[in-house]
Amino acid sequence: MYVIVGVTGGIAAYKTVQLVRLLVLDGHEVHVVPTDDAVRFVGIPTWEAISRHPVTTSVHDDVARVRHVALGQAADLVIVAPATANFLAKMAAGLADDLLGTSLLATTAPVVVAPAMHTEMWRHPATRHNVEVLRSRGVQIIGPEDGPLTGGDVGPGRMSEPERIHAFATTLLSPREDLAGLRVLVTAGGTREPIDPVRYIGNRSSGRQGVAVALAAAERGAHVVLVAAHADAEVLFQARAHSRIEVASAPTAADLAAEVRARTAAADVIVMAAAVADYRVAAASDRKLAKEETGGEVTLRLVETEDILAALVRDRRPGQTIVGFAAETETDAAALLERARRKRRRKGVDLLAVNEVGWEKGFESPQNTLMLIDAADEVVATVSGSKRDVADALWDAVLALR
Repeated sequence: MYVIVGVTGGIAAYKTVQLVRLLVLDGHEVHVVPTDDAVRFVGIPTWEAISRHPVTTSVHDDVARVRHVALGQAADLVIVAPATANFLAKMAAGLADDLLGTSLLATTAPVVVAPAMHTEMWRHPATRHNVEVLRSRGVQIIGPEDGPLTGGDVGPGRMSEPERIHAFATTLLSPREDLAGLRVLVTAGGTREPIDPVRYIGNRSSGRQGVAVALAAAERGAHVVLVAAHADAEVLFQARAHSRIEVASAPTAADLAAEVRARTAAADVIVMAAAVADYRVAAASDRKLAKEETGGEVTLRLVETEDILAALVRDRRPGQTIVGFAAETETDAAALLERARRKRRRKGVDLLAVNEVGWEKGFESPQNTLMLIDAADEVVATVSGSKRDVADALWDAVLALR
């Protein structure tokens, strides 16, 4: 396949060398098209040595072959990694003042963009708008990841690792549509049960794992309904922009139960990845509980919320596959497994995904470890990695069951 790798002016350009190497080792014909700023980070000799093709940044080179459009016309796939905030803005506006810009305007091939920038730049409304514009045109965005950034900052904005971009590119060059035709319902995030109009009982779920499950299903061909409790805005941003994902909001356990009930009949597979509160306040106050009125002490009476997962299993229709999630703090492996098996039997699900959580595990982390237990109480897989990697492993297990 003929692959263009665009490189823009960010420090993450050094990582793109490995991406190009992986694509070349796969046997693809890879042409690197850097911007002038990009070659200040990684020089042209490096790109030429790795890609095995001449590299230029100018539309004025190789004019006889009309290279400024020929590259885009010939491409089977275009990847831009890293993509800076400036380049996303230029791309959204359709500007083409260099070879990469003209190649993008001239191509009809799939385009993948891997943003890389500081957190404040990624969160800026202008950048968000530009990303939404690009997505609406069919551009696929991978990342950015949450992690260490240049200068000691930490947060969303880190370019996805070359191996992940390579894996994603491989699915586009050889599309994986093994979930095509399936209707999938996924829940994500943590519910918030009100105490009064200001306060609530909640949990630390960011929604990352549930959204990763939804994105993985959509990218493998499924039509997905994502019922989201509270989740980080950046996490939901990707899901809302995907053409095969419909997002419904469900702030409380009762809201989530109602949304799931309304949509479950149409689903072939249900994945309950949301962190649903086990208890709610029996009678939430209509007014904020003020210190001067409580006498320095507040007693809350809690009652159990509906067991949504058990109800789904009880009322399931033939052919439905139901997956539950269990977050556990048990650190002993044997005890964790036994606890998970008891929960799977109690819930009656086809597959239970168990992850060990703690102060620094599971929640609010880009990484996760899942143990998958089937209806025979056998461990069918244990997988660690990014939450997207874990999501793909979960879908592999679901397909094996079906």
